[in-house]
Order: sequence, then C-alpha cells, then structure tokens
Amino acid sequence: MEENKSQIQFNQLQNQLRDRWQQVDIFDRDDCDILVIPSFSIDPQLGTKIPGFLHYEERLLFSLIRLRNPHTRVIYVTALPLCPIIVDYYLQLLSGIPFSHARERLLLISIYDASLRPLTEKILERPRLVQKIRRALRSDRSYMVCFNATPLEQELSVKLNIPLLAASPELNYWGSKSGSREIFAECQVPHPDGSYTVTNIPDLLSELANLWERQPHLKRIVIKLNEGFSGEGNAVLDLTPIKQFAPAHSDRQSTIKALKQQLENLSFQSAEETWDNFSRRIPELGAIVEAFIEGVIKRSPSVQGYIDPSGEVSILSTHDQILGGADNQIYLGCYFPAESAYRLRIQELGLKVGRALAAKGAIERYGVDFMTVKNPDSQQWEIQAIEINLRKGGTTHPFMTLKLLTNGNYDDATGLFLSQANQPKYYISSDNLQKEDYRGLLPNDLMDIIAQERLHFDSSTRTGTVFHLMGALSEFGKLGLTSIGNSLEEAQAIYNNVEQVLDRETKLIREETLSQLPINWS
Repeated sequence: MEENKSQIQFNQLQNQLRDRWQQVDIFDRDDCDILVIPSFSIDPQLGTKIPGFLHYEERLLFSLIRLRNPHTRVIYVTALPLCPIIVDYYLQLLSGIPFSHARERLLLISIYDASLRPLTEKILERPRLVQKIRRALRSDRSYMVCFNATPLEQELSVKLNIPLLAASPELNYWGSKSGSREIFAECQVPHPDGSYTVTNIPDLLSELANLWERQPHLKRIVIKLNEGFSGEGNAVLDLTPIKQFAPAHSDRQSTIKALKQQLENLSFQSAEETWDNFSRRIPELGAIVEAFIEGVIKRSPSVQGYIDPSGEVSILSTHDQILGGADNQIYLGCYFPAESAYRLRIQELGLKVGRALAAKGAIERYGVDFMTVKNPDSQQWEIQAIEINLRKGGTTHPFMTLKLLTNGNYDDATGLFLSQANQPKYYISSDNLQKEDYRGLLPNDLMDIIAQERLHFDSSTRTGTVFHLMGALSEFGKLGLTSIGNSLEEAQAIYNNVEQVLDRETKLIREETLSQLPINWS
C-alpha cells in the first residue's frame, strides 16, 4: 500500500513536468532550481571494474553551464568533495556572467562517503541531508536530474517533493538488453538474432544451441547480462574450437555438453571477470544471447534522442563510438557526428525507437547503439541495432557541453551541429585518456599545463578542449576530454595535441625528478 502511494505521488510530480515545463531540458528555463544527482545506480560490482568509477559523477558537471542563466540555481551533490579548481574551471566557461554571480547560485554538497554504493542510496540514508536539500529548493520551480532513474531516485524525488526529469523506473525494462530486443522487434528495426531473458545456465545453454542451429555459420556469440555499463557486462563465446559439435553435425546433447565446457573459456571485456562470478550474476540480473556481428570494416554508431514531457520525440545527435577491450565491446569515447554514409539512416531508426518509448510513457534522454558493417560487394553499410540506453550515457556530456558552450543547434536534415554563425562543429571525446605517467598530476597541475600551453576552449572561435574527470587524474592517471573543431580533422588534431603536451610535460617532470635523486656510491 505504501509502495502504491509513493508511485502515485511520483506520477503526480512527473505530471507537473508535462503540465508546466515543456522541453525543460532542451531549452534553458528562467528562474528555476536544478538538483543534480549524478548517481550511477548500477550493479556495484561493475563499478569495481572501472578505474576511477567514483569520479564519473563529474561527467554531469556540464550542468553548471546552465548557470549562464542569471536566475537559475544549481545544487550539485557528490560522494566526495569536488576540488575547488575543478568547479572554478567550469564556471569560467560561462560567458557574459560574472564568476561571483554564478558561484552564489551554486550549492555544492558532499556526502563524504567513498563507497561504491549508489550516491542516491547514501543520500537517503541521511535524513538530515534530505531535509537540508529540500529546504534549499523552491518546490514549485525545481526539478531533479540524474544519470539513470531507479527506485532510489524515485524515492528521493518523492521525499523532496520535486519532479524527476527522467523515465519512470517502472520503464527500466525497456532499457535492458532483453527489453531493447523487444522494442526493436516491435518497431521492425533490424537487430541480431538472439534470445530474450534467461535466468539459469540450462536455459542459457539451450538458447545458445538454438541460435547456433538457426545460424550454422556463426563464429561467435555474445552473452550479455541484462544490466551492464560501457560493455562491462558482455562476454564473447568462441565457437571455432567446438565447431565439430555444431547442431548440423552433432546431436543436441553433445552440442549442449560442448557449449557448457566452452563457457569456461569465455572472453570477458573486463580483465578481472571470471566465469564463476559471471555465472552467479545470471540468476540475479538475467542474460541474453546474441549473434556476434562479424565484419572487416565495421563501426559502432549511436543515436541520442530526447522525449520531451509532452511526448514529442527529437534527435539530439549521432556519434561513431570508439570501442576497446578484448572484443571491442568497451566504450572508450566517440566522434561527432556519425559517418555521413549512414548518419541519417540511424537517425530515422532512432526516431522509431523513441516514439515506441514515448508511447510507453518514457521521457528525457534515450540512446540507441548500432553496429554497421560495410558489405565488401555492394560497399553499402548494413545496420543492426544492438541496445537501448534509457538514461544519460557516455555521449551525453560531450554533446551537451558543445550545445551549451556554442548556443548552436542540431540540424535534422544533415545530421550536423551548426553554431549560431552557421558553422558546422565536430568533436572527439573520451573518458579514457589514461596513462601511468599521468598518475600524481593534481587538478592544479593540469590547470597550469592548460594555461601554459593554451589548451583551453576558446570562446571566440568556439574551438578547443573541455576537460572532465579531472578528479581521477592523480590516483588513476585518467582524464576525460572533449576536443571541438570546425572539422573532424581539426578536432582530432586538437585532441592529439593535448595528449602530446601531457606526455611531454609528465616526461619532463619524471626526468627532472630522477636527475635530482642522490647517487648511490655503494
């Protein structure tokens, strides 16, 4: 009964978005309070596999650029305190707004809790903090944004009595691997052959055998946990070593036995993952199997869409994702925009998916990941949809940074982003510029290098680099950046220059340190 009451309250709050704030996240709204909860409410075990995972809360710091509106106030909550120079860095990106004026309208709150549990869970455990946040908000002019919406964010929304600008947690299934496949089938969007959710190993083996029987020429099959982050929940099964046990050449019992043995040799995208651990998660999270898409020339583009509170769907951007890991399943970064040969086609498919999600009641951002393979005979790109992300993703913060800094707009007809001067803009972005030599660099050291080498974003040309994940630099040697140019070649050159400068500066410091070490004459 209490749960139903909470759901009713949550629905009523979300209806306020539909009634009062059409397209609230696309256009700046004057005189409102934005509560930013950059909580990654995902499986905590996934967080342990991502270096500097706690600092990914910094990816939503682009929200501070909304303080360019002189009446907007932002409350930003983090697990650990943000380094002051990082906050100053973002506020200095605001043009036409005095630094002190923006700073007075920003309230930073830290939980002082470094555990990998979701930030929202930590907030809810602190009722005095919840009261403090509630008192700081004007309830009739506030809304909350987050990385992904779960029952935790729903509970916080109700306790604070402000709407959450995100899809209701009731709809999260449609952002799972199995739910994605259902949407694709419903919309007649091409997607790989595979299964829906299985929750035990016998069913997993049965679906693997069924898929292999339908697709006898398969070389590999992907097994995906229903909930994953940046590809960390994926594993690849190589069928080549057991091809003599294919359903076309063997009885089903022998095929199942061979598949079961080969599961011990899965290729995991996380180096620390094991079959014992992975298999334990299947009953808890569920899993699907899916044909691995082979190809000599293939790309992994994505579409980002937006469903406004009234249900209208629009496309925000397309990207070509940069993937890494053992089988190129791990998200590392992206190029904007996607390749022109398929950009508008995936945009059209992304709209289909967005309309299906809107019909189910979803709002705010969604993403659709694709795989494209160039046919060697026709030279045409063949497109397959892979999954839906019903949340903010790795391409959200770079695109919103570009939009908020340039005041430009996405052009549906070309798939380009045009500045106010009608200049197309391009970028390369990464969350994973990580090197051992970068460890020990403090955010202040990075600022010194940025200033000395003029690596910053230039507001006059609307080109340059915007940095993020700076809090992960000292401990993990890891940095995020978005390099913006007037062509993809220029954006790449800007990115390459940043990397070369950081390599040179860290090398110089290391050599100077070594030269000053005392000589051991023994």
